[in-house]
Parts: sequence; structure tokens; C-alpha cells
Amino acid sequence: MYKVYTEILEIAGDVITVEAENVGYAEIAEVISSLGTSLAQVIRLEGNKVFLQVFAGSKGISTGDKVRFLGHPLRVASGEALLGRIFNGTGLPRDKGPSLSEQVVEIGGPPVNPVKRLIPHKLVHTGIPLIDLFNSLVESQKIPIFSIPGEPYNELLARIAVQAEMDIIILGGMGLKYDDYLFFRNILEEKNAFGRTVFFVHTASDPIVECLLVPDISVAVAEDFALKGKRVLVLLTDMTNFCDALKEISITMEQIPSNRGYPGDLYTQLAKRYEKAVDFEGAGSITIISVTTMPGDDVTHPIPDNTGYITEGQFYLKNKAIEPFGSLSRLRQQVNATTRSDHRTLMDTMIQLFAQYRETLEKRAMGFKMTDWDKKLLRYGAMFEKRMMSLEVNLPLKEALDLGWQILADCFKPEETGIKLSLIEEYWPKK
Repeated sequence: MYKVYTEILEIAGDVITVEAENVGYAEIAEVISSLGTSLAQVIRLEGNKVFLQVFAGSKGISTGDKVRFLGHPLRVASGEALLGRIFNGTGLPRDKGPSLSEQVVEIGGPPVNPVKRLIPHKLVHTGIPLIDLFNSLVESQKIPIFSIPGEPYNELLARIAVQAEMDIIILGGMGLKYDDYLFFRNILEEKNAFGRTVFFVHTASDPIVECLLVPDISVAVAEDFALKGKRVLVLLTDMTNFCDALKEISITMEQIPSNRGYPGDLYTQLAKRYEKAVDFEGAGSITIISVTTMPGDDVTHPIPDNTGYITEGQFYLKNKAIEPFGSLSRLRQQVNATTRSDHRTLMDTMIQLFAQYRETLEKRAMGFKMTDWDKKLLRYGAMFEKRMMSLEVNLPLKEALDLGWQILADCFKPEETGIKLSLIEEYWPKK
């Protein structure tokens, strides 16, 4: 039998405080006001004082309203009934479809035991040469897209979702503009991927507290699908909005701020979500790709800085292209030795020559005389940017490798590339 508390001690922002006994951390409660019933979650315990985040916001709640603790953490329905559906940050339908209450799973559970994880070893094909060829995405990897506001990061995320050939796509949107929300829905419908997608969407006009739940609810459902043998791709956009929501709540809670006002446990909060990426032994997998927009393109900002320590590299989006020198997939060595015999050599050679191209651009800008070698590098760099870096390019890995050889052959002689003779004889395009 649930005990009802009839006095709220304090209301600060979306956080209310009550005095209660035998309440656990992260437990869910119902707040019953004149406007209806709202769910709230315990976020702090101080003796008998219990601090709760009200998901729908504290508007309309007074100190005389009732609070009833439910004795369990937040739960969400899971299973195939979710596919093709759109929910808000608390798991309630946003698409006017029926509410779901079967196959309930708890959210916010611990990460998977390391001994139950497989070493990542499966390549995820995206059709994007700068990823497949140079920074291969690996199943069960966690990797963010670092970007500045205004870059097409959601378009890149949607393209990966459609082309990654995963069983299930879970989109966790935080602080999304309505246009972005419609974009994801429309593009997945057009590409016939909507039927294997679950949306958990928090828009910019929704209560800020719901934003904090989106990553947890997304990975909880992903874990349930993965344990049933599904390969799940979780897309989270934008984790900067999630961190800003954390910051707002911590200020309300009067916590001592850390770097640039963000809470001191920012690293832990991010790691708790990213570490859900896993390849289960004898079951499916969870791969997490997120977006982190960097205020002022500042990679030392606390959000990208902490994210970089947790994840296995990043894709750096700049000038509407994936920047080769800011991007890194630390797991690419796990897969690019098994794709084709020329993959690693071609990747190294093309990046080395592209670095020389960037140096040549600086020489030219300073007015130095261009040598024949410089002119070759300038031609090569222009072709690399247009045919490899552009996000408009869409090629399977094998064709991207063949294109790489063709670009080299159009700009250089075989002996100028430094590639060993056996690979030249096998892959250099014949005239």
C-alpha cells in the first residue's frame, strides 16, 4: 500500500522537496495537484528530506498538494510494439497512438559486466568514404559527432541510420526543433526505415526535466532489443542539450558548480549513458552515435572534453564535411585489416598526401613559388575534397577503395606514392 504525503516543504524550479521515509534513490512518485497527476523522480536524499524532479514541470503545484511514492524506478514498455512509434521523454505516446504497458523494463540500470562483452570486431558500412575508408565505424562502438551549430549533423546522423544496415534504430532527440523532428521522421519514412525505428523525442518546448530522461530511456529499450539478439543503433542528438539540462537542474539544487558552471559529476553522467554500448556474447549489440555541438567550435569546452575521454574517437564535422584531421575512430584497427588487403595502406597514403596538400596551401598563401610536386598535391587535394570528403558522396567500401586508387593514378606516378610494388601491381588502375 502506497503512503501519501500531503506537505511539500519547498518548490525550486522543477524540483520539489518533501519529508518522507523508506524512499530510494531514483524512485518514482506521483505528484497530485489541482491540474492533474505528474510523475517525479527522486534525485537527492538528505536524511528524511527527499528531492524530486517533476517531469512535467512544477507549474501549478502548491505546497499543499499530495505526493505518493510508487516504490520502483522509472519503467518503460519495450518490445516490437514500439517499432514505428514516437514517444516523448517519459515514454508516453507523442503520435496519438495507444499507450503501452507490456514488457516493461527499468531504465537507468548499471552498464553490462565487462566479462559479458565481446571485443568489437564487426564493420558497420555507412556508404560514407570518410567513415568507411578512413575512420571505420565498428559495431558496439560509442562515438560522437563533434560539430558547431549550423553544420548538417542531423542530416549525417539520419544518413548513417538509413545506410548502416542495423536491425533496430532508436532515435533519442533532446531539445529538438520541430523542423528537426519532422526531418528525421520524414527521411526515415522515405527510406522505408520508419518501421524499424523507435523515437524518443524531447522538443525545445517540452519540460527541461524530460530532456534528462531521453538517453536513459533510449539505451534501456536498446538493451532489451539487444538481449533478444537484435543489432541496435542508438542515435542521440544533441548531448549538449542534455548537459545544459544537467547544469540547469544542478543550479536549482544549489550544487557547487564546476568548470563553466556544469556539475562536477559531468564525466560520470556522460559515461553512465555511453558505457551502455556493448556487443553481447550470444546476443545482439548496441552501437551509440551521438551529436555534441561545441559552443564556439571550442573542443576544450567541458562537454566535448569529457566526451572525448569516454568515447572511442569522434567524427569532426566542419565546413559541411567530415574533417580528416579532427576525426578518429580508435577501433578502426579492429576491422580494416580484414576488409581488403589494400585498405590500411591506401588509407595511410591518402591521408599522408592530404596532409602535404594542406601544407602546400599554406605555402601558396604565403606567396612561395609552386613546384611541379606542389601542383600535383594541389590537384590531388581538390579531388580528395570533392570526391572523398563531400557528404554528397555515397559509395560502398569497395568502390571507395577503387576510387582512392583512381585519384592517386590521376595525380601521381606509382613510384611517387611510396606504396609497395605488390599492391601497385594488384590495384593500380590500368590505362
